[in-house]
Amino acid sequence: MVQEKNDWINKNMVLPPIQQNRPALSWELKIKKKLKTVPLCLGKFRPVVGQCCHQCTPDSLRKKLGQSSSLSFHNLLIVNETHTRYRGWLVRRVCCALFVSGCKVYPSPVSSRLERVCQSNRVREALTAEHKEPEGGDSQGQLNRLSTFLPLINTCISSGLLRFVGWVMLKMFSSIFASIQVNLNHLPPLHRASQEGSLLVYVYARQSIMDCALIPLVLFCHNLRVPYTVCPLQINSSFLRLILQKVGVILLPACAPTEKDAEMDSLYSPVMTSLVRELLHEGQAISVGVSAASGRGGQWLARITQLIKEGSFPDVSLVPVGISYDCVPQNDTQEMCESGRCRIDEWLPLQDLLLPVILNNRTDMVVGLRRMSWLLAPYYASDLNERTHPERDLSIAIILHLIFSASSCMAVMSTSLLSSLLLYRHRKGVSTSVLCRDVAWLTEELLFRNKDVGFGGSLVEVVHYSLSLLTPHLIIAAVPSRKDPFIVPCPSPAATHHLTLQAQTVTHAFILEAVGACAVSAMLREVAGTGVSSGVRSDGVEGQEVKGDLEFDVVLCQSELTERTLQLCHLLPPGFMPPCQSSQSFALDAVDSLVHCGILIMEETSRDVPVCDFLKREGTLTWTTTDDPYYSDSDCEEQDLRSYKISQPSHCPEMLFFLCSMLAGHLRALCWTTAGLDLLHTPLPEAEFVAQIHLHLCDTATKKKQHYESCSEEAAHTAVRTLIDLGVLLEEQQKGGVFLGVSPLFQLSENRLKLYRFISQYLYK
Repeated sequence: MVQEKNDWINKNMVLPPIQQNRPALSWELKIKKKLKTVPLCLGKFRPVVGQCCHQCTPDSLRKKLGQSSSLSFHNLLIVNETHTRYRGWLVRRVCCALFVSGCKVYPSPVSSRLERVCQSNRVREALTAEHKEPEGGDSQGQLNRLSTFLPLINTCISSGLLRFVGWVMLKMFSSIFASIQVNLNHLPPLHRASQEGSLLVYVYARQSIMDCALIPLVLFCHNLRVPYTVCPLQINSSFLRLILQKVGVILLPACAPTEKDAEMDSLYSPVMTSLVRELLHEGQAISVGVSAASGRGGQWLARITQLIKEGSFPDVSLVPVGISYDCVPQNDTQEMCESGRCRIDEWLPLQDLLLPVILNNRTDMVVGLRRMSWLLAPYYASDLNERTHPERDLSIAIILHLIFSASSCMAVMSTSLLSSLLLYRHRKGVSTSVLCRDVAWLTEELLFRNKDVGFGGSLVEVVHYSLSLLTPHLIIAAVPSRKDPFIVPCPSPAATHHLTLQAQTVTHAFILEAVGACAVSAMLREVAGTGVSSGVRSDGVEGQEVKGDLEFDVVLCQSELTERTLQLCHLLPPGFMPPCQSSQSFALDAVDSLVHCGILIMEETSRDVPVCDFLKREGTLTWTTTDDPYYSDSDCEEQDLRSYKISQPSHCPEMLFFLCSMLAGHLRALCWTTAGLDLLHTPLPEAEFVAQIHLHLCDTATKKKQHYESCSEEAAHTAVRTLIDLGVLLEEQQKGGVFLGVSPLFQLSENRLKLYRFISQYLYK
């Protein structure tokens, strides 16, 4: 992270070693002798991120949302004598050890936890279901059968060992990270919740194994309760397993190599649910990571939801945690916020939402949210026969909401900005001076959207530092005839995948504009294909022929634009829109966002009679009686058809295509997957099916020598899952596991072509 010495906003930030005392850059002085500063905020306060969802937690509206003016960060890796109670030259040599010895460690009693878990009704019923309950209910017999899970149940937090591991982690991270910046504005709510005795569950989006270590370390160094951390990895070393279990790490059973294998054990889920119950009864905190791509980790949130419904405890505070990396494993900004319970509306299968439109060319509004039942593993839900669909949907909604919240809390790093600009705006290369200008512009756009950033200071310093981290994935050419270097992304799969991963936080911030821009692009392509603009005009507006190159002087009907946007919303991967917001509301917000950013302008319609003059309208008003509490007298008014025009400023087309490119990778992967169904001999096991689709995507990208962002493993997995939800692929449970095959409806090439055209209409070319 970078800042100028006179920058009071980030006075507590410390420059990473790579940026201090470095030699002057040959190209730095060629850009501008007067250095510009990248703003960290607009106005006096930093953007406030991570607020409670007022839709799901109406009580949060009564809380005072006072903003803190400290605006400070704390570098966790800088520990000196000021962090201890002592002073002197000897203290400066051992200040890190003195610091961890003074950190507060909360007690973690485990004396009777094992007995309480084994005697719980849930575990006893699971043993009975397996016909392994010993006669007379022998407790020793239960322990023998649960021997695999005993080390997990006995996981505890040893104060001495925790301090030692904390010291080791601070030393280790100092050699791995340049700095770990913690936003101090988000710590006071956690201290207040801890003093009030609230039960806290920290939820983060899985990015790296470092996440499991960073969250407990940050909380430990700020005298907060260290949570019991769910670790999804299998640790083979018995000594390392023993150490981790003494500092609150809940590992997988020794006999289970993966999470899926562990969940397949009929005793694992009841034991873990009972363990979570006992931990929260003890007042302990829990840290859980959730994967947005596969939903792994969501079963832990489902267990907590189930326990609340059973009345095991009244409520739990869910704390989304945003962790941003400059470049794994490099810089990190961590933000924490409070959240609440989730609310959902009616969910529908994706095929009910889109198949009528794809196959029958139906254009009427399809209202509903896409059901993503796969986020909660079926092998976990099957052991809860009493679980109804609303309860299961509520658990999935909480998982989706927390994935969205954790992603929203992530600060945008400078490497994310550069990756987004190089991939989506300057794919063919850009000069350094233009790149610096665009970095300043994009930073302001993010701050206007209330998105926090994890950098600040001199513009040239920020760009140089980001380029130094991204150098392995870029081609930087310094031509003597040019005033500044020319930068091009490396045309390789590895480089493109890395830049795409870095740019995800920017895509998340601009998702409304990106969805709306793709819908506008689809309508413009229709105009270009028909040669007339009447197809996108509202009723009563005559079309005009489009001659030569397509101009942007077309009128887009609001209802059709909203419909196109709504259809595209259903194809988004999980984590981009909260489940508490209806898809129709999201689509309307997407269209409005294009107006706010200047891409669309409302077309003015001339009227002979003012809208407010009801008496002069033709006909009479018809008043109705209704018991609907949301009914308004204005409902009797005639709904006006609105329309939009493309803004004429020169930067508008460039901005439109920049936004369209953000979703191009996902949409292109769907198109390539649809086209590749002809090459597969189905049915195939699910893992093999995804592997062959991934191979097909890689081959397609290699032949085209571009678009490598569409051939990652995550892109293949997401595309296959979307086609399953659409009903294109059918899941069949066979003896060898789940097999995937093409449904009879889409074995017809005509229907596959319709699906391909439907998806490709949103794809910017």
